[in-house]
Amino acid sequence: MNFIKNSQILIVALLLINVSCSAQTKVSSKKTTNNVHPNLILTQKGVVKIRAELGKVPLFDATLAKVKAEVDAEILNGIEVPIPKDFSGGYTHERHKKNFLIVQKAGVLYQILDDEKYAKYVKDMLFAYEKMYPTLPIHPQTRSYARGKLFWQCLNDSNWLVYVSQAYDCVYNYLTLKERKQLENNLFKPYADFISKGNPQFFNRVHNHSTWGNVAVGMIALVMDDNELLNRSLHGLKVDNIDPNAKDNDGGFIKKEGQKVGFLANIDEPFSPDGYYTEGPYYQRYAMYPFLVFAEALHNVKPEMKIFEYKNGVLLKSVTTLLNLTDADGEFFPLNDGQKGMSYYSRELVSSVDIAYFFGENNPELLSIAKEQGEVLLDETGLAVAIGVREGLAKPFVKKSVEYSDGADGLKGGIGILRAKGSNDELTLVAKYSAQGLSHGHYDKLSFSYYEGGNEILQDYGLTRFVNIQQKGGGNYLKENTTWAKQTIAHNTIVQNETSHFGGDFETGSLNHSNKYLFDISNPNIQVVSAKEPNAYPGTELHRIQFLLKDEDFENPILLDIFNVTSSKENQYDLPFYYLGQLISTNFNYTTPKFLCPLGNANGYQHLWNEGVGSSTNNNAKITWLNKERFYTLTTLVSENDSLIFTSIGANDPNFNLRKDSGFIVRKKNTKNAQFISVIESHGHYSPVSEIATNAFSTIKNIRVVFANENYIAISIETVNNNKKLVAVSLNDASKTSNHKIVIEDKLVEWTGAYHFNNLN
Repeated sequence: MNFIKNSQILIVALLLINVSCSAQTKVSSKKTTNNVHPNLILTQKGVVKIRAELGKVPLFDATLAKVKAEVDAEILNGIEVPIPKDFSGGYTHERHKKNFLIVQKAGVLYQILDDEKYAKYVKDMLFAYEKMYPTLPIHPQTRSYARGKLFWQCLNDSNWLVYVSQAYDCVYNYLTLKERKQLENNLFKPYADFISKGNPQFFNRVHNHSTWGNVAVGMIALVMDDNELLNRSLHGLKVDNIDPNAKDNDGGFIKKEGQKVGFLANIDEPFSPDGYYTEGPYYQRYAMYPFLVFAEALHNVKPEMKIFEYKNGVLLKSVTTLLNLTDADGEFFPLNDGQKGMSYYSRELVSSVDIAYFFGENNPELLSIAKEQGEVLLDETGLAVAIGVREGLAKPFVKKSVEYSDGADGLKGGIGILRAKGSNDELTLVAKYSAQGLSHGHYDKLSFSYYEGGNEILQDYGLTRFVNIQQKGGGNYLKENTTWAKQTIAHNTIVQNETSHFGGDFETGSLNHSNKYLFDISNPNIQVVSAKEPNAYPGTELHRIQFLLKDEDFENPILLDIFNVTSSKENQYDLPFYYLGQLISTNFNYTTPKFLCPLGNANGYQHLWNEGVGSSTNNNAKITWLNKERFYTLTTLVSENDSLIFTSIGANDPNFNLRKDSGFIVRKKNTKNAQFISVIESHGHYSPVSEIATNAFSTIKNIRVVFANENYIAISIETVNNNKKLVAVSLNDASKTSNHKIVIEDKLVEWTGAYHFNNLN
C-alpha cells in the first residue's frame, strides 16, 4: 500500500503548520453570513476532525499530499474555459472535465488547509463560467438526444454540476452575498433549469443518465437551500409533453407510460433488493458516485429523510454487491454494455467504499479494498477508512459464490456467480439470466462467461466503444455496438435461425426476463446454477443448467454446461464459445477456406469470418487452446450432422472497430428439440522459459447422455482413467425435497433434490 513517500513528508509537515493555529477554532478565514457551510460532503464538524488528525493517518495524508500537488500544478497553469466544440476525448471536452474535477478538489483543500489561494481559485473558476454560460448556445455536436452546453450531452453537463456544487459549498462563506447571488442567478439556477426543464427527455427517465441529472439539480439545490429544485430532483418534472416514442442515442426509449421519475425512482426501479443494478456492473460503477454522494449530502442536510435506510438500505448494500461482481483482479464482469478493464480502482469505487464503510456497519472487509485502492476521500468518510486501516482493522474481502436477483422486486431473473478454488487460481462462472438492462442491455439470455483468476477462459465481448478516445467515433458508442456487441451471436448462448433474442427489439426484450430455475451452492464441490428462457423465441424454450464440479479425478474444477432446447418446430441452433488464446488441437477433421467470407448477412453474423468447418463421427468434439500459459479443453457432445465452425470477429469492419477474437460454434440444423452438452477443463501449464508442457491433454475420454426425457437428463463423464461420473438433473422440479428415480444402464438411481452427482462405476 502507498503510504507517505519521502517527497510527501515535507508537504504534510507544511500542512500541519498551516492549520495548527486554527484547527480547533474556525472552518474558513472569511465569513459573511451565519449559514452553515460546508454541509454537503464536507461538514464543519468533519473538517475539525480531519484537521486534528493531519499527519497521523498515513493513507489520508498520502491522498491529501497527492491532491495538493495536483491542484497546485493546475493553479500555476491558470484557468481556461474554452468554447465547447468537441466530443468525448476532444480538447474542450477534456478541459471542462478536468476543470470540474480540479475545482472540487480545490474546494476541499480550502476547507482542510484553510489556505485562501484555493478559495480564490474556486471563485475565479466559478466566475469564469458565470461569464461564459449565459452566452453559450446548444453544443455544436448533434449526436445526443439531449445536447448539453458545456459538453455534447446533458449527461456530462450534469457531471460538471455534481462536482462544482461541492466546490461552491466549500467556498460559500468565502463569497459575499452579492457574489453568491450573481453566481446563482447567472450560472447555477439557469444551469439546473437547462438540465431539467430544458431537457425533460433526459431528466425524466429511469437510467444512469437521469440519475446524474437528478443529483446535479439536487446537489446545487442543497447548497442554495432551494426546496423547489430539491423536489424536482427527488421526484422529477411534472410534464406530459415527452414523446413516448423518443429514443436516446443508445437506442433506449426515454420514458414508459406512468413511470415514476426522479432520484428516488432511480433507486426504486433499477436496483433489486440484493443491490444489483439492472444496467450491469459497468454502469452501476458509473452511477454509484452520484447515488452515494447525494445520499451523503441528503444525510447531512436532510437527516430526517433517512436516505440510507431507503428501500431497506439498498444503496449501501449495492456496494458489496458491486465488489462481488469483479474478477480476481478487481475488474468488473462486462455484462451488457461494459468496458473491459474497468475496476474497483476507479474514483467512483473509492468514494463508494468509503461512504459504505462510514454509513454502513464499518465492514472491515471494505478496508482491505481501500488499502488496495491506495487512496481515500478527503472527507470524514475517508478519514474513518484511513484510521481503520491505520489501526489494522482490515480483513480480506472474500468473494463468494452468490446469486443476485434483478428487477425492482427481485423477480426478474438475475446473475449467478459460482466460484471454486483450483490448483493455482479460482475458477469463476458468471451466469446471466437477468432482465433486459434498459438501453444498455444486450440480447443474450442465458449467456455466461468463465474466468480463471483474472484471466478470461470464455469471454463476454462487452461494449463496442473506445471511451474518450476521440479518433474512434468521438469516444462514443460505435455502430458496431448495435450490429455486433448487442446481438445474441456475440455471446455464449443459443441463437435460433440466425436471429437475436426478441428479434433484437428493445421494447419486446424489456417486457421479458429469464426465470431462475435453480441456484445451489450448499456443497462447495457441487455448485449449480440454472434458468429458463421461454420468450426469446416464440414457441421455443431454452433451459440452461451449469455445474461447477470439484472432483479428485480432475486437476481443477470442471464446468459442465447442459443446454436443453424444446421447440414447436424445426430450427437451426447455434451455440458459440468465444475463447481467448491459441488453438492447439482438435479431435475432428475440418477444412479451411482459401478466401474468407462472412458467416452470415445480419444480426451479428455479418461480423464473423467463417474460418473453417468440420464435423465429428465419434460423438465428442474436442478443442484445446493455450492462454496465459494454461491449457483449456472444451469437450462437447455432437452428432455427425452437426457443423463445427471456427470463426473470428472482424468481418464487415472497415474501420477496425472490433477485436479479432476467436470463436467456436456448434451448429445443429433442422432440429426441433436439441441438447448441447459440454465440459470445459482447465489443465496443465506451459513454460516458455523451460519450454516444457505439463498435463497438456484433456482428462475427459468421453461424455454422453445416458438418460433423457421431458423430465430428466443424465450425463456420463468418463475420464482417461476409465472412471465415470454421473450427473442427473430434474428438468421440471427444482424442489430441494423432491424424490427422483430413473433407471440408467439397468441400475436404479435415486436422489432427493433437483440434481445428483456421483460415480457411475
